[in-house]
Amino acid sequence: ELRHRASPWQRNLGYPLAMLGLLVLTGISVLIVCFHVLELLLDDAAMPRGIQQDASLGQVSFSIFGSFGAALQVVLIFYLMVSSVVGFYSSPLFTRLLPERQDTPLTKIIGNCVSLLVLSSALPVFSRTLGITRFDLLGDFGRFNWLGNFYIVFLYNMGFAGLTTLCLVKRVSWAVQAELIRAFGEDG
Repeated sequence: ELRHRASPWQRNLGYPLAMLGLLVLTGISVLIVCFHVLELLLDDAAMPRGIQQDASLGQVSFSIFGSFGAALQVVLIFYLMVSSVVGFYSSPLFTRLLPERQDTPLTKIIGNCVSLLVLSSALPVFSRTLGITRFDLLGDFGRFNWLGNFYIVFLYNMGFAGLTTLCLVKRVSWAVQAELIRAFGEDG
């Protein structure tokens, strides 16, 4: 119903651009994680431990590409945050936790606050483990013992890259398949 009420500009330009943006961000995330996997295989310094050098904030760039890379990291972390929240509320186990307008009980509000707090607390470790950023938010996020275990970090990265690629291919191929069936179904 919402799609039918959208303007032609929204349907023909807005939705495809949003979908292209999501595909590009997902592709860049998977590409960065794949490069991080290669780094893990070749160099022990790629492990997501705390900052070893005594670098002051702002003096050393945490990205190879300088300011552009730092901005890309911020965009990717924001994308991962939003996709984590959307994925959390889309899972069958937590769809009942989704707040309803002017009809949300206090226990559901508290449950949402706890869930969002856990998701936001896990985001720095998540982005460091995937190799999206080396910045540890000046906290002790890099001091977890399991971040030094190669096998856990490697399998985590491989799982993210594999499952994200699988979801991306499945989503895109299903959309293309549905469009082809719709196009050929109308003509035949």
